[in-house]
Amino acid sequence: MAERSTAAVDVADNSGDEPLTAQAGQATADGVAETRERSTDIDEGQGSGGTERPGTRTSPPELHSGHKLAARYRLEECVTRLDGFSSWRAVDEKLRRAVGVHILPAYHARARSVLAAARSSALLGDPRFVQVLDAVEENDLVYVVHEWLPDAVELTTLLSAGPLEPHDAYQLVSQIASAMATAHREGLAHLRLNPNAVLRASTGQWRIRGLAVNAALRGISSDTPQRTDTEAIGALLYAALTQRWPYDNDAYGLSGLPKDIGLIPPDQVRAGIHRGLSELAMRALVNDGATASRHESPCTTPEELVKAIGEMPRIRPPEPAFTAPPEYQSTSYQQGAYGRPAPRPGIPQPVPAPPPPLQSRTGKALKWAVSALLIAALGLGSWQLADALMEKGGKSGEDNRTQTQDSSDKKAQLPKPAAPIKIQGAQEYVASGEAQAREDVGKTYDDSASTYWRTNRYNDGPTLAPYKPGVGIVYDLGSARTPATASIGLRYNGDHTTIHLYATDSLTPSTGVDGMKEIGTATTTGTTLTVKASKSVKTRYVLLWITDVPMAPSDGYSGAGYKQAVTDVKFTG
Repeated sequence: MAERSTAAVDVADNSGDEPLTAQAGQATADGVAETRERSTDIDEGQGSGGTERPGTRTSPPELHSGHKLAARYRLEECVTRLDGFSSWRAVDEKLRRAVGVHILPAYHARARSVLAAARSSALLGDPRFVQVLDAVEENDLVYVVHEWLPDAVELTTLLSAGPLEPHDAYQLVSQIASAMATAHREGLAHLRLNPNAVLRASTGQWRIRGLAVNAALRGISSDTPQRTDTEAIGALLYAALTQRWPYDNDAYGLSGLPKDIGLIPPDQVRAGIHRGLSELAMRALVNDGATASRHESPCTTPEELVKAIGEMPRIRPPEPAFTAPPEYQSTSYQQGAYGRPAPRPGIPQPVPAPPPPLQSRTGKALKWAVSALLIAALGLGSWQLADALMEKGGKSGEDNRTQTQDSSDKKAQLPKPAAPIKIQGAQEYVASGEAQAREDVGKTYDDSASTYWRTNRYNDGPTLAPYKPGVGIVYDLGSARTPATASIGLRYNGDHTTIHLYATDSLTPSTGVDGMKEIGTATTTGTTLTVKASKSVKTRYVLLWITDVPMAPSDGYSGAGYKQAVTDVKFTG
């Protein structure tokens, strides 16, 4: 119980998806590059949409990290496990890239429909959708391999920071509606289009994951698939404009609307919302297409929504903000300006012409005379310098001895510079619960910033307590030393990261953190941290103890949440 129950979080986050036309939104996202907590669905938990064939098992074969499919796809981390299927982050060892894999037994009631949906989605080949790479039935398993986008960010994560700018919301609805119109022309529907299924890539392009496959995995269907997806796009636009879920229940980390006022236009929920986008969201959401001030025909298909977007004036991106350079502050002194009257404001002053060069006979003679004087001065100065050096030659030996003695005395008084302390070994320290990444502690002192030891992802933060008192690593310095500083490289910035250093008795301390002697502590919001010793403590073993971690986006090993990773640790003393 050191960490929060992820299943309970998922139910709370997704319980507000019911008001969609097909009432298909109670299930979670497809588990592709998403967090561990999205692993339980309300409708599946109640037994809907997933009956097994008579006489078959209800659980899939046991899979584990390191298991290989087709001698090619190595499973790394399970991100979803529910209703007889599981979703994994995996590695394609042939092409050396990360992929996502959905796996279910071949005897599963929905195995055939999942295969058909995956193969149909793969034939579409539209880059606006997360691509299906493979769909195979092998060794009593059905598995679907798809792209893994570690640099993409879910709309859920983006909205946790606030509503989108009008131009970003316009690009979102334009690209999603256009992509879904293309899919419906090919006979494909999504039916699970929610903020967890929409990603923004690092290039700014919006992408959709789980086309047809998500609904097939959960046994979801609709008699009006185009209307279902259109209403879902309207809900996405409404959430992007208001940071509110357009129904009376909370979902996807967003607060729902008050139960007693019904569905109101976005521009009545939040001030300053673009009027055209507000009306567009209502046309996709409201059955009769009514808005507060105008009565437009409803958009019941993605194609009609694309047409309505095309009739809107294009929303330009915000102008980049430039900082005006400071005005040039000229000095009040001007050469040759003494005694001149001050210029009147607004009247341009003539620029004085430079004096003509000395081209006359007198001017040439003057130049030769000045050159001769300079040569004579240089010769006299050189002679005097040589004479002074010869006089001091006899005293140089005595002076050198005196200076050497003085410099040695000064050096003896200077403090010795701190020397690097080589780490001889390390071991993860687990105060309670499970270890974070016990096998990766060596990556924190291998002199490589690309490797790291990571913590798990937590739902609350930045402080880890009360779910965990902290996480950390004990380092062996080889012998009793007095650490002065610790330089620590971190993978994530944001919020704040707090790290303490404690002196302990071994790689497996005999006491808890409360019984250890603190060396120093520091906090940062960046990716580097230097902890300076506040006390002079001599010890062989030092515990690096993390008590606060920042909110970080999803990446290749976990979804968005409070987490941190240590890339490089160096001690000096």
